[in-house]
Amino acid sequence: MDSQQQGPINWSDFIKQAKGSGASADFERVKARFSHMKKRTIIIGVVVLLAIIALAYWWFHPPINIHSIDLWGFLILVLVVITFVLYVFRQIYKTGMGKREASPKKEKLFTRLMIIPIAIVIIGAGGWVASQSFFPGNAEKFSTILETTDGDFATDVPEVNYNEIPFIDKASAELLGNRTMGTMADYVSQFEISPLYSQINYKGQPVRVSPLNYADFFKWWANRDGGIPAYVIVNMTTQDTEIVRLENPIRYSDSDPFFYNVDRYVQLSYPFYMFDEKSFEINEDGEPYWVYPVQKRTIGLFGGTTIQRVVLCNASTGECQDLAVDEVPQWVDRVYPAELLIQQYNWSGALSGGWINSWLGQNGVKQTTPGTDGKNGFNYIAQDDDVWVYSGVTSATADNSIIGCVMINQRTAESKFYAVAGATEESAMHSAEGQVQHLKYDATFPLLLNVDGQPTYFMALKDDAGLVKMYAMVDIQRYQNVAVGDTLAATEKSYELLLVNQGINTGGTPATANPGEGTTSGTIASISPVVIDGNSHYYLILDGQQAIFDCPVASVVDVVRYKVGDVIVLHHGALEGNVVVVDAIGE
Repeated sequence: MDSQQQGPINWSDFIKQAKGSGASADFERVKARFSHMKKRTIIIGVVVLLAIIALAYWWFHPPINIHSIDLWGFLILVLVVITFVLYVFRQIYKTGMGKREASPKKEKLFTRLMIIPIAIVIIGAGGWVASQSFFPGNAEKFSTILETTDGDFATDVPEVNYNEIPFIDKASAELLGNRTMGTMADYVSQFEISPLYSQINYKGQPVRVSPLNYADFFKWWANRDGGIPAYVIVNMTTQDTEIVRLENPIRYSDSDPFFYNVDRYVQLSYPFYMFDEKSFEINEDGEPYWVYPVQKRTIGLFGGTTIQRVVLCNASTGECQDLAVDEVPQWVDRVYPAELLIQQYNWSGALSGGWINSWLGQNGVKQTTPGTDGKNGFNYIAQDDDVWVYSGVTSATADNSIIGCVMINQRTAESKFYAVAGATEESAMHSAEGQVQHLKYDATFPLLLNVDGQPTYFMALKDDAGLVKMYAMVDIQRYQNVAVGDTLAATEKSYELLLVNQGINTGGTPATANPGEGTTSGTIASISPVVIDGNSHYYLILDGQQAIFDCPVASVVDVVRYKVGDVIVLHHGALEGNVVVVDAIGE
C-alpha cells in the first residue's frame, strides 16, 4: 500500500518508529518537524535564513567575484543548508508526512531545485581543476606571469651604504617598538602595537611602521570616539623608535570590530574586488594609509594570481583612491606582496620546462631557498627609493648551495636574476653562528649587500632576549670566510681585510706597518675574529699604528685572552704587504 492510501502518518507512531539510533533517526525527526510546518512558518523561516545570510555576508564580506576562493567557501556553506532543506522536502513529498501528502509532482520539483546548488558546486570543482598547473596548457601560463631578466650584480646593485641598510629584522623591530610603547603611560593601558610592521622607505631610510590597535573589545568601546591616536616607526639603521602622535587620529583599523573595520569598509566599498594582503604605510608627510593590492586571476577560476590595481585608503578619513599599478605614487612601496612575488618566481622556475618536467626530469628546475621556518626565505633591500624582495635561488636537488639570487621590485614587479654560486642563506647563518658558538647567538635572515663588487651576506647576531649583540658578514661564494664584530665598523673592517687576504681587490689602500721589524707592542684599538678557509684568525689594530696584524689562532692561541684596551707584544716576520702575520705573542 502506498502512503496516499495509508493517509497521514500518526505523529506518535512516527516518534516510536524514529527511536532508532544514529543519523537516520535524527533525519526522520527533522522530516517530521518540517512536515508539520505551516506555510506562514516556512515563509518566516525563509526570511530569517536570508537575514542570517545577509548578516554573515556583512560580517565576513567575501568579494562578489567568481574567482574568489572566499566567495566559493561562503557559497558552499550556504548551498549545503539550502540543499539539505530541499532534500528534506523532497523526501516528505515522496512518501507523505504530517500535513503534507505524497506528491510526485512536488517531489520532482524539489529534485530539480536540488540540481542548481549541486551544479554550482560542480562548476566550482571544475574551475579548481582548470586552475591547476597540471591542466593542459597551464604550465606555460604559470611560468610567464613574472618575467625575470638576467642582471650583473656589481653593476645593478650599488655598493653598500652602511647608513642606509637595515641592521635589524622584524622581530627586533617589534621588540624595540614594544619597549617604546611601554614608556607611553597614556597609551599602554588602552592600546597595543599591531604586529604588521611593514618595511618601507621613508625619507631615504629603511623603516618599519605599524599602527596602534585597540587592546581589546572593552578598550575599543572606551576609545572608539577618539580613534587611534598614533603609530610607531622604527628606523632599521639607527634603531631609533618613535611613537608618532597624530593630529587626525586613525579611524579605520582592523582592530575595530564593526563599521570602522578597515577590511570590511574597503571590501564593501569595492565589493567586486579581490584584495591581497594589505600593508600599512605612510606618505612623505607622515599621513597613515592602508594599501590594498587588487588581485587578478589569469588561469582558470583560481590560478595565476597577480596584481592589477591598488586601493589606497586614508586611515584617518577613510577616503579611498582606486589606482592602476602604474599610477601608484612613488611613496607606496608594497604594491606586490612579497609572498606573491616569491610564489610567482617559483612558478617560472619550476614550470618553464612543463609540468611533467617539474616532477620527473626536473631539468633546469629552480626554486627560491626556504627560510628557517620551512617557508619561503626572503628579505628586503632598499634601493632607488623602492623596496626589493631578495631570495637565494637553488636547483631542485641542491641542499646547501645556491646557483644565484633573485631581486624583485615590490612596486613594479621588475625581476632580475644574478648568477652567483655560493652558500644558501641558512648555511651562511650557521657559519656565522659557529663563529660565536660559545655565545650561543642566533643569526637573523641575511641581507644581500654589494661590498666592493662582491655579493655578501650581512646579518645581525642576537642573544636569547632578541637583542642585537654582534654583526656578521659572509662571502657568498666562499661562505667559510666569516667576519664578525661588536660594531658595524669593526665588522666592515674585518670583512674587507678578509677580502684582501683572499687576493680580492677592495679598492682600499694597503696598510704600512710600523718600523721595527720583528717585534711590535702597543695597546689594542680593535680586535676582530674572522674565519679563513675554515681556520680562525684574529685581526688586531694597535693604537697609533697603521699595520693590521693577523693572529692565526692555531699557532697564536693566546690571542683569545686579549681584548680592546689591553697592552700586547707581537712577534712577527717582515713588515711587508697588506697584512702582517704574527708568529707569537710576547710578554
